[in-house]
Amino acid sequence: MTTHGDTANRRWRQVFATEARALATPGPRMADEIECVASVLLAIVFGHLADVQNISWAAFSGYMVMRGHVSESLVRGLLRVAGTVAGAALALVTVPLVADSLPAAAAALALIGGVTLYGALVGKRSYAWLFVGLTFAMILLDKLEHPAHVVEAFASTRIRENLAGTIACLLVSMVSAFTLRRRWPAPPRKPATVLGWHKDSARHAAQAAVALAALPFLGAAFKIPELSQGAVTIMAVMLIPPSGIGASGFIPVGRRIVLRVGGCAVGAALAALFLLLAHPAAHITVPVLIAGTVLGVMLGRHIENGVNPIAYAGTQFTLAILVTLVPDSYAHAALEPGIARLIGILAGILLLVPVLAAWHWIARPTDAPPTDAPTESGGV
Repeated sequence: MTTHGDTANRRWRQVFATEARALATPGPRMADEIECVASVLLAIVFGHLADVQNISWAAFSGYMVMRGHVSESLVRGLLRVAGTVAGAALALVTVPLVADSLPAAAAALALIGGVTLYGALVGKRSYAWLFVGLTFAMILLDKLEHPAHVVEAFASTRIRENLAGTIACLLVSMVSAFTLRRRWPAPPRKPATVLGWHKDSARHAAQAAVALAALPFLGAAFKIPELSQGAVTIMAVMLIPPSGIGASGFIPVGRRIVLRVGGCAVGAALAALFLLLAHPAAHITVPVLIAGTVLGVMLGRHIENGVNPIAYAGTQFTLAILVTLVPDSYAHAALEPGIARLIGILAGILLLVPVLAAWHWIARPTDAPPTDAPTESGGV
């Protein structure tokens, strides 16, 4: 007798076999993966030329901005840079006023994070709204974690990192438009949905704001490294289609949390393997790290582009690869940045889950929320 478990296992084996064949099949998906690899490698070069603080963030920008059409990549890049500039400007004004007071920092983080997340949920320029909030949160939490850091310097490098990745992406996309994309054009994407006032989204953003407000206190109490990743995680996993929120967003957000942690863990494991291979006799072999980066980007994008329930994990898998295998200096490549990022992610989840679970218990929704695919803007 065939059990439910046997059926599920057979379905997953079929998915795995299909995705494995697609990885080696020339077509639009392979073209996209090649574009992403080229964009990431060029972004690394541009990041070094621009002397940015975090080369891996420049590389990830080159990865995230890439879309199948030059026009789409251009719009996405402009939105990412515009949101980063606006968030940095807001931080330059606000952070000096609140950095010396945990309650004031928490209130600022909750207000700006909540408002920008709501804009990302319902607004036309979702990606820009998201990066206003993310950039502000990253600068504020970095200042709280490292009081000696100069806010202007961090804001400047964050803008240059995004510019390096965006320019690299656009150059690769333009070349591809006259080469790969002539033979394998990208499929059209659905236009963004714009909503008016949406009370479920407002409540959803307010719940994220509550979790964000707790981050400064958690960081002060336990000295958690990379606490900014907690803010990124809270905003990213909460960015679900408004139609999927309903009376409670606990279930769809819970799925994204599992995929985010799982993708990061598997990516970090693969990155650790390449780090071990790159350290024979205590000498780092740069080509091994680059090979690991190329493989990780290809696999991550392939998972992300797949028609399967774990697509969101592909983005997180890639980010873990880039954080670990794209150091600011290849002479100092290490696993610690990936581990620190994972700790920051877990801190954000630790604060968010109780907030969502408490409301889920209060609301007691009787209908399961729709299982819409996550919005692509959440892939940070």
